[in-house]
Amino acid sequence: MQKIFRNIIVYCGLVQTNLKIGKDDVVFVYGSGCLYAVASIDGEVIWKKELTSEGGNIQQLIYPDGTDIIYAVVLVGLAQFDAYQINVKTGELLKHSSRVFPAGFSGDLSFITSDIAVTLDTTGSVLVAVHFQGGAISFHQTHVSELDRDFSGAAVMLPTKLPGMFALEINKSIVFIKVTNEGKLEVVDTFGRSTAVTESLYLSEGQQAFGLVQQGDGEIILTVKRGDDWKSNLLQETIQMDYQRGIAHKVFVNTYARTDRSNGFRVLIVMEDHSLFLLQQGEIVWSREDGLASVTDVIASELPVEKDGVSVAKVEHNLFEWLKGHLLKLKGTLMIATPDDIAAIQKMRLQSSEKSKMTRDHNGFRKLLIVLTRAGKLFALHTGDGRIVWSLLLDSLRKSETCQNPRGLSLHQWQDPHHHVLDENPSVLVVGRCDHSTDSPGVLSIVDTYTGQERNRMGPAHSITRVIPLPFTDSVEQRLHLLLDVNLQARLYPRTTEALDIFLRELGNIYWYSADVDKGILKGHAVQKNCILEIADSYCFNTRDLWSIVLPSESEKIIATVTRDLNEAVHTQAKVTSDQEVMYKYISKNLLFLATVSPKAVGPTGSVTPEESWLVVYVIDTVTGRILHHMAHHGSQGPVQAVFSENWVVYHYFNLKAHRYEMSVIEIYDQSRLDNKDILKLLLGKHNLTSPITAYSRPEVIIKSQSYFFTHSVKTLAVTSTAKGITSKQLLLGTIGDQVLALDKRFLDPRRTINPTQAEKEEGIIPLTDSLPIIPQSYVTHALKVEGLRGITTVPAKLESTTLVFAYGVDLFFTRLAPSRTYDSLTEDFSYALLLITIVGLVIAIFVTWVWSEKKELKEKWR
Repeated sequence: MQKIFRNIIVYCGLVQTNLKIGKDDVVFVYGSGCLYAVASIDGEVIWKKELTSEGGNIQQLIYPDGTDIIYAVVLVGLAQFDAYQINVKTGELLKHSSRVFPAGFSGDLSFITSDIAVTLDTTGSVLVAVHFQGGAISFHQTHVSELDRDFSGAAVMLPTKLPGMFALEINKSIVFIKVTNEGKLEVVDTFGRSTAVTESLYLSEGQQAFGLVQQGDGEIILTVKRGDDWKSNLLQETIQMDYQRGIAHKVFVNTYARTDRSNGFRVLIVMEDHSLFLLQQGEIVWSREDGLASVTDVIASELPVEKDGVSVAKVEHNLFEWLKGHLLKLKGTLMIATPDDIAAIQKMRLQSSEKSKMTRDHNGFRKLLIVLTRAGKLFALHTGDGRIVWSLLLDSLRKSETCQNPRGLSLHQWQDPHHHVLDENPSVLVVGRCDHSTDSPGVLSIVDTYTGQERNRMGPAHSITRVIPLPFTDSVEQRLHLLLDVNLQARLYPRTTEALDIFLRELGNIYWYSADVDKGILKGHAVQKNCILEIADSYCFNTRDLWSIVLPSESEKIIATVTRDLNEAVHTQAKVTSDQEVMYKYISKNLLFLATVSPKAVGPTGSVTPEESWLVVYVIDTVTGRILHHMAHHGSQGPVQAVFSENWVVYHYFNLKAHRYEMSVIEIYDQSRLDNKDILKLLLGKHNLTSPITAYSRPEVIIKSQSYFFTHSVKTLAVTSTAKGITSKQLLLGTIGDQVLALDKRFLDPRRTINPTQAEKEEGIIPLTDSLPIIPQSYVTHALKVEGLRGITTVPAKLESTTLVFAYGVDLFFTRLAPSRTYDSLTEDFSYALLLITIVGLVIAIFVTWVWSEKKELKEKWR
């Protein structure tokens, strides 16, 4: 019984407090067409009633006071309306009425009273009032044009619960309509589009109130009205609001008793950018940037360079703030500062500290993290103290007539100036889409990362299915991008003559791949020629298919694809083994890791037997479509989390036979470079270092792989990155417990053996074990949890030993990580005083020793 209670409590519709059947309060819950009466003390189901088996949805439970009958209203399909009368104590069905509305309903019902509901027909132009008093069902139709003469298009029913009335969105306005005792509809008032309404709030003596929020130019007008008196206001306040918050999406009102026993009101507002505000007595009590709980993409940007001769204080503060700060410090020194002054002094010290400056530091620890949220808002977060430097609600990602359901997709580096264009500010490219479908129009925005200003905006234009950053920049350091649409046409950005000339010169070196998950087809593509359009566009190009791989649909289904980071730095291609042999890494930016599973194993983990499931992994060259390596894991299942770095791939999956998670590693080495070790060929000039390298030549590769058991389920996987790629790698695993675990890549070395030789131990090879160790000290997040962890991003610092790690979910977490420790810098707690004392002591000791040696030598000569 308790299990049933847990499954259906989420559909709770009504709590009945005056029903006593040997238990405490009874909770009525409904789900999947069934109604339950559940005892709240232990979750026991008192009775169960199946109302419909035709896929109907229970819309409302109505329990009139003083009766033993509960009414259930059900919609079956889009046209049938059912009303049930059920005995509360026994669950006996007393009466069932049903009627079909030929035109069909649109959306859910809005219940005005206990026996009247209102909805729209499928065209959105006719209001349908449903009366079901006493079990008799009747429909009354009213055309929307009778309420609004200027009506055109389709009306939308708003989800409001007001006593005796409902709200419609008509012609960009919100219309409040009242239902009279005779069942007629009357327009009460009309407001602009940027209006939000709360649900009804019960006051003393049975009265009801509701809140109404209207927005003007930089302000919010809050009005609280009584449900039975529309003309008078219980409260009306005006609050200044930043335009960057957008419009109010949802409003919740609560009441409290003032000292004079009158009703006071608190209002919680959810804005368009997902920020929260609590308003009370015309003031903003507190605010939260909850949009940061839905980060979708992250990119790092450098801070500006500190100019010579200009102090940071002059850049960050004006003269008044500078004088105010010195006055506060003086009051603190004289011990006359108030608690507020002390708090202000501490805040100033934090802002003026070295780590929170708005300029670059020598080690590259201070950066800006540009994050894009699901609400279409950009934030610039300072890595020193996590503060929000600026925020911008992009106009291109706000709902409009041309873009009904915009959503942000990704961030890309647009301009990263250096050298001769250092005076330019860096900028990012924000890519969005007007709907969730891939063929919907795309939108583009270019935003300055220092100021947060939108430099340029494009769209809605062609659809965007993929963005390919190209490794080319123009004279002002703008990176070239290739945007693919649903028709497989490629468009070049920026749309300048210089960018087009660069692109045409490198046309033969541009390749990419596409994966059709539904059909199981992998294809390679290249640019062919200009598009044939009604209006000529020299920046649009057709594409051609180079190769294709068709996977058998009856045995394999694609579940994961991973490629290398194009900006990854590789220090050396050679790897010297313990026996003084040289192994050359097969490093190519065109490699793809592909994982497939059997069609039955696509579901959740453990949904199939080991005999019905298998996992197949491939390493494919995306230029030629050549499969360099493939391997099958029988009895294994996804989901697969993978990361591709340098010449190796690490992926995580579930082994059904062993009932444990596993992690496997694949390393690829180039055999064609083995002749480079012959010194004689080098002296005779027969060395192949000068021979051309092409992706079309068949590579001679050798594969090394190994699998290990792993304890945890992994939600996301990343790898550390450093400036030069010298520092050893660590894998960053986002565990199911919402923590980040750092695992040394040496534990995933395929050359591990049970008894390594002494030379292999000196090389750093760890003895082989069947499981990967989890060291408690390796948790990057320590005792903290990144609630709802979704992704991990690593950014290299200028200091080679250090990488910056940013994990995001509902929470945000940032830290510095040194996989090989800080071998190239001194620690923060290093004692410089002790070093100075030691140097002075050594100098004195050298001088004393020299004097003593001279005297001893003089005595020896006088003998």
